[in-house]
Amino acid sequence: MDFPNLVLASGSPRRLQLLAALGLACEVAPVNIDETPRHGELPADYARRLAAEKVALAVTRHRADRLVLAADTVVALGEEILGKPADAADAARMLRRLSGRLHEVHTAVAASRDGVTAFRLSSSEVTFRNLLNREIEAYVATGEPLDKAGAYGIQGLAAIFVTRLCGSYTGVVGLPLCETADLLAAFGIDVLGLQPGPGA
Repeated sequence: MDFPNLVLASGSPRRLQLLAALGLACEVAPVNIDETPRHGELPADYARRLAAEKVALAVTRHRADRLVLAADTVVALGEEILGKPADAADAARMLRRLSGRLHEVHTAVAASRDGVTAFRLSSSEVTFRNLLNREIEAYVATGEPLDKAGAYGIQGLAAIFVTRLCGSYTGVVGLPLCETADLLAAFGIDVLGLQPGPGA
């Protein structure tokens, strides 16, 4: 389905692919914001704030009748936020922290049109098996972890590290499709193209 009035305020190819999985085409219009966590900010709140700031900035660049969608994904060990690694050494450090442990992935999705903004949040638990140092080094050498929160992509090679996922797989990838479809429906976009039935 082609929705020319749908704008994705993200440069993430993974989010674009996930929207395509829903049959949605859109304009890609990334925005840049300061992603520094605030002192004492909890991971889920951080994800919500960044999604809100992204969509707020994006709507200033488009007509009010266009539906703007933004998202942010946060990997957390307890209350510790693991952002995108600064370099290969930082990626290896994060992966050693995640080795053999359960962590959480929060993805917040925000949408806005005609001055109305709504949000959805997906929170999932991911458990890694114990990782060998040589596995971490080999994975980092692929370059895959360097642009990803928590230094891994579950949709890529890092899938071999995951022993358990409780929650939304697409949320861990970067755009929870259940929550996103629900959010789009609130703005009149039904990805199944269903018409309201009697009594709906």
